[in-house]
Amino acid sequence: MYRYDEFDRAFVAERIDQFADQVERRLSGEITEDAFKPLRLMNGVYLQLHAYMLRIAVPYGTLASRQLRMLAHVARTYDRGYGHFTTRQNIQFNWPRLEDIPAILRDLASVEMHAIQTSGNCIRNVTADHFAGAAADEVVDPRPYAEILRQWSSVHPEFSFLPRKFKIAVTGSQHDRAAIQVHDIGLQAKRDENGNLGFTVYVGGGQGRTPMLAKKIKDFLPEEHLLSYVTAILRVYNMQGRRDNKFKARIKILVHETGLEELRSQVEREWAELKDGELTLPDRDIAAIGDYFALPDLFARPEGWRQLAEWQRGDEGFARWAARSVSAHRHPDYASVTVSLKPIGGIPGDMDADQMDAFADLAEEYGFDELRVTHEQNLVLPHVAKADLEPLYRALVPLGLAEANVGLVTDIISCPGLDYCGLATARSIPVAQALSQRFADPERQRTIGDLKIKISGCINACGHHHVGHIGLLGLEKKGVEAYQITLGGSADETASIGEIVGKGFAPEKVPDAVETIVDTYLSLRDGADEAFIETYRRVGAEPFKAALYPENAKAA
Repeated sequence: MYRYDEFDRAFVAERIDQFADQVERRLSGEITEDAFKPLRLMNGVYLQLHAYMLRIAVPYGTLASRQLRMLAHVARTYDRGYGHFTTRQNIQFNWPRLEDIPAILRDLASVEMHAIQTSGNCIRNVTADHFAGAAADEVVDPRPYAEILRQWSSVHPEFSFLPRKFKIAVTGSQHDRAAIQVHDIGLQAKRDENGNLGFTVYVGGGQGRTPMLAKKIKDFLPEEHLLSYVTAILRVYNMQGRRDNKFKARIKILVHETGLEELRSQVEREWAELKDGELTLPDRDIAAIGDYFALPDLFARPEGWRQLAEWQRGDEGFARWAARSVSAHRHPDYASVTVSLKPIGGIPGDMDADQMDAFADLAEEYGFDELRVTHEQNLVLPHVAKADLEPLYRALVPLGLAEANVGLVTDIISCPGLDYCGLATARSIPVAQALSQRFADPERQRTIGDLKIKISGCINACGHHHVGHIGLLGLEKKGVEAYQITLGGSADETASIGEIVGKGFAPEKVPDAVETIVDTYLSLRDGADEAFIETYRRVGAEPFKAALYPENAKAA
């Protein structure tokens, strides 16, 4: 994984010193909260309902064991003993004291971590496929390109005060595990007919108040032009994006109002001035960054194949876990393991300090000292020998980290909602917990199969509800919470925005409504192998609407 160079270390240290002085002046009353707000946001510090919140960057979702141990230390020393992994592959702490934040940032810097550009109208944490570098279906590891984008975008003088926040995602596979079509810029690595590496470029995706899928602006961008083309897009956006209305300030609105062809023409004209200039990436620089992401020494472990089959036959619990948590690796004797942070009845994405410490030990013992954060609020050990899967599972069980529900109905994405967030209009966490408990039976989960439920506590869509197979949006009207349901969303290479099916449901009625949706799906699917999203796309919304709102059917 990437290691800080001298510039990184000096840059982070100087920023901490600067922010420590700003915090001191805020605490003394020398500067007001209004004056302090843009300064704290530049350093990942939010003011939520009950306390400050610190969001820490995890570039492209990659962590080392020592970094996870430091996060455990922060949770235990400065917070309430836990952290919350987010849909941006970051982690946030919900209860730090403002006076402690400079000390937290110094501790983080000691393990090459920071909170810079996790907020504000700038280029946010660049995300990537959580199986990057390990996936069997990968064209190329996307993380070197994500790192190049990180270095280029950090406190970029031209793009630090954009019309609105800006998000970039990169995937190296045809199967999109990075949700690139709901990002401001999405990049998908591919090779042309001559084997040259480049990217398909998408622009203008996003969720929130006006959900839109990104449009393909360039089918093949040679890798050496990555920075110049992305710069061209951002220059057009920076010049023309709206600053008079924050609800219309994202690039998706610019794409929509300008039209893709006209926007492409403007980007191409801007790019013509940049192409083949100083932003062109030399092969040696790409290779130098790529060296940081070389595979560990994956020596042959052929005995794993036989042992895995024996373990699956002999232990039903292990077999269920392996069926959901183990993914194909580019090395035949290894696998990538997804570890669910969605225990039945738990808070999606939360992990306590003891679990972090123990999981860091397991990453060292079984995973070559590397782990990943997913945008679906789970963790991944990307390189695990198949011969080590059973002992790893045995170690995860007492930690509460062996839930066999990855990709199933209880693997729910949820934002923190009104329990923490000042922008929220509903309490999403209790709804997630109630749904998890309603569908707790392992056999029923397996019968239902792949199903993604995503919950947001407000229109800002931090829970990605627009691209959930079943999406839930918490709204408030006259002091009463209600959950609007959308169906048919997806964030993969067949991305779609979910359709609103009707009036909202009170929080306590949501489990019944979701159960109705699930039962309707089970009655309609064409065989046990047809997933929910496939059935929905085949039959459409009407059968689900009729089941959810029988009074409408009777009236008709």
